[in-house]
Amino acid sequence: MNRCTRQVAAVFALLLAVLLVNTARVQLVPGPSLRDNPADLRDDIARWSLPRGDIVVDGRPVTGSRDTGRRLRYERTYTDGALYAPVTGYASQRYGTSLVENLQDGILAGSDPLLSPLPLLDGLGSRRRPGGRVVTTIRDAAQRAAFEGLDGRRGAVAAIEPATGRILALVSSPSYDPSAFSGAGEAAAGAWTRLNGAADRPLLNRAIRQTYPPGSAFKIVTAAAALESGVVEDVDAPTRTPHPYLLPGTATVLPDAAEGCENASLSYAVRWSCNTVMARLGARVGLADMVGTAVAFGFNDTGLRIPAAVARSNFDTDMSPDQVALSSIGQFNTTATPLQMAMVASAVASGGTLRRPYLVETATRADGDPVAHYGPGAGRQAVSAATAARLRELMVRAVEDGTGGRAAIPGAVVGGKTGTAQHGVGNAGTPYAWFISWARAEDAPQPQVAVAVVVEDATGDRAEISGGGSAAPIARAVMEAVLSG
Repeated sequence: MNRCTRQVAAVFALLLAVLLVNTARVQLVPGPSLRDNPADLRDDIARWSLPRGDIVVDGRPVTGSRDTGRRLRYERTYTDGALYAPVTGYASQRYGTSLVENLQDGILAGSDPLLSPLPLLDGLGSRRRPGGRVVTTIRDAAQRAAFEGLDGRRGAVAAIEPATGRILALVSSPSYDPSAFSGAGEAAAGAWTRLNGAADRPLLNRAIRQTYPPGSAFKIVTAAAALESGVVEDVDAPTRTPHPYLLPGTATVLPDAAEGCENASLSYAVRWSCNTVMARLGARVGLADMVGTAVAFGFNDTGLRIPAAVARSNFDTDMSPDQVALSSIGQFNTTATPLQMAMVASAVASGGTLRRPYLVETATRADGDPVAHYGPGAGRQAVSAATAARLRELMVRAVEDGTGGRAAIPGAVVGGKTGTAQHGVGNAGTPYAWFISWARAEDAPQPQVAVAVVVEDATGDRAEISGGGSAAPIARAVMEAVLSG
């Protein structure tokens, strides 16, 4: 090699070294900011280059994809978008994803290694796979019954299969159509702005992300605590509750909307929703046992996932006796999501066992080959089987001869509990109407469905609003839909 050749080789080697150093510098220094630059659409173009996999309800896809012919080629579409939005969430080219669309994004977008026939070698190739399918636990008939029952009023419905924890219906009202902002254009931006600015907050999933005072629906938890602790041994025995009843340590009189509550039994108090009896029983049970029972039913759990995160339902752990009494009738600081109250009804229906509620059954490849199963998890005992049996008896009486009569279903055994939760400054707000229930066909060995309904803006005179009037018919329709399916 002559001198000139060596010099040229040295120059090229130096240039190669400079190139490698600069490449490393770009990767380490400005690289992350370049990747995060909103002007860089390469990831988005790749993400939307193929149709997104479908979310399935009762064997039928409720999502799809539309070829737009633009750079972000395939746009998400929804069948009955408002009906299923509390389940699917949204997948937007501009605003990201939520709920099942978010939590199963890898499967639906085709990027999850589970979709590869050889997952361990998945990183060796760059070819994008077709999106997989996500099969939910939702029953179409139950979902429609809940949605139509609310009829646009603010509120929510959650329905659970007690034996497994499958979520059969999850409705939040008013709802929204995710198709309205699934694209990246100005129409999507306008829809997003309108929905976020709406006074009735349609983007809020009230079934799992909103907590409410549960009012008298919580009295089932208090009844469970009274039975479990031994404060009540005979549900038909007088409770020696005075009238008027003063909250412990105060001069505050607790009113009763029902008649005949003085010295009433636990059975009568549940059937006709006596505040005085249930508040006094909660105070007698005491803070520790009331907290323990509430926690056993799922209150104060910050880690509940379905797999979407569920807001924490609250039962205070540090209260004075009068506050315990108010909390025992679902007031003071006691709050619950509709899903939590469906869990209460579900645990009672299933013999005291609380199953973890879940929304996604399986994930599959595009050809239907399963890649993940999310079936029932282990249950925990919320109350004893004996206590659950007595609670079921009390709830059946409330439907057959009490405030829950509008939930009765011919040919079925139904248990329920109404609730009318006061709220607002000086309790001046329109009360929330609650109803929790369970049902089984007369020839079935165990209850097939547990339901919780809350209606925020129940219509009618304030004094006449009740869970029995506004919420019970919705629960009945959902239970009928499940039993007839």
